Amino acid sequence: MRNIISELPDKIGEEVELKGWVHIRRDHGKLIFIDLRDRSGIVQLVFVPQKGENGGVHAKAEELRSEWVISVKGTVSERPASMVNSDIPTGGIEVQVSEIEILNESETPPFPIDADGKDINEESRMQYRYLDLRRERMANNIRKRYAVTKYIRDFLGARDFIEIETPILTKSTPEGARDYLVPSRLYNGKFYALPQAPQQYKQLLMVAGIERYFQIARCFRDEDTRGDRQPEFTQLDLEMSFVDREDVMSLTEELIIDIVGKLYPEKRIQERPFPRIAYKEAMEKYGTDRPDIRENKEDSNLLAFCWVVDFPFFEKTDEGKWTFTHNPFSSPRKDFMDDLMQKRNIENIITDQYDIVLNGYEVGGGSIRNHKPEALKKVLEIMDYSEEKIQENFGHILEAFKFGAPPHGGIAPGLDRLVMILQNEPNIREVIGFPKTGDGRDLMMNAPAEVGPKQLNELGIEIKKEKNKKF
Repeated sequence: MRNIISELPDKIGEEVELKGWVHIRRDHGKLIFIDLRDRSGIVQLVFVPQKGENGGVHAKAEELRSEWVISVKGTVSERPASMVNSDIPTGGIEVQVSEIEILNESETPPFPIDADGKDINEESRMQYRYLDLRRERMANNIRKRYAVTKYIRDFLGARDFIEIETPILTKSTPEGARDYLVPSRLYNGKFYALPQAPQQYKQLLMVAGIERYFQIARCFRDEDTRGDRQPEFTQLDLEMSFVDREDVMSLTEELIIDIVGKLYPEKRIQERPFPRIAYKEAMEKYGTDRPDIRENKEDSNLLAFCWVVDFPFFEKTDEGKWTFTHNPFSSPRKDFMDDLMQKRNIENIITDQYDIVLNGYEVGGGSIRNHKPEALKKVLEIMDYSEEKIQENFGHILEAFKFGAPPHGGIAPGLDRLVMILQNEPNIREVIGFPKTGDGRDLMMNAPAEVGPKQLNELGIEIKKEKNKKF
């Protein structure tokens, strides 16, 4: 029966069976030392030359190379005091190997796996991501991301939230960024869209009487190259009925403070409760609506959260028309509702929107929503949508709001960015299992890729060849 390496300090004197990867091999004269790695850690294996049947064990050890997969049996023993490695939990023990089986060989990896990998070309790491994820730093990032996700689920579940999956194939509606479109084979000429966020679905769940919803949601945005962005990303999406701004912000603060306290006890939150800064003040004082308010920006374990509130609802486009600053579903602050309904004082209307900022990064945003159809319709009219366009893009949610929609609001912290900061990583690609490049390419799967004429014909699609194709 297989043992896990992390169990071994409690098994001194016992025979164990281990399976894993050859991390490092060292020859010391006749002795061979192998650092064996599994999901739980690393332990030193010792191969001693022997006569008789066990002589083949040492001979096989001579064949081993980095990243070969092996199975061994042996006895756990304490290391000599002078050989103890205090840097790892298993540094006080070793395994005297009596049996070995080579389960699979490995070609020489394209880069070292026994270091943190930060000096390796990122495109190479992404091309061989399944190897890059073997390194300790990356494996730890993925495990801590899971720990954060699990904590979120447990925290919200204990507070009567229900996790509900919303559709990935949905309808294209204008929500800020370009949609990824999916052609329909059965309905040629029509398209699904991948969701930029579950925004309308979660509001419809409030209409359905769910009251407390959340989801670890995948979101898709077809944006131009913008540094630390991904075409697909993950957010904690939640919505609550019969709440005001303070209810949503208080719950979010409690959740984040708990995550830091339980999973990152080495970190210090600069100020609790999180300070609040009006958008106007943030722009005047810091020149940005994502202010970094850390007292000491050299302290990697200092977390300076703040809320930015009181955003303008509308701004002018380059064409001189009004558009929303965050999303069209937000409600104005109560003292500006009359202005919205009368379509007056538009440039000064303040929305009930709130962003949470951490160390200069926006890590989440939310708002109290318009839950009355006439109020949402006024927003769309201000943005110069015709009655026909309103019904085409938003008729389904306007119809739903006619059937007793409760007041509701929510927030959507970005999981990738939050974990990135907590893990002291420089970008979100370091905490995503299989990320894409900044320009949206998957170097491991070689995507996006061309498809054959048969598939295109089934979809009723003809590709127009561009002279200067990017790749």
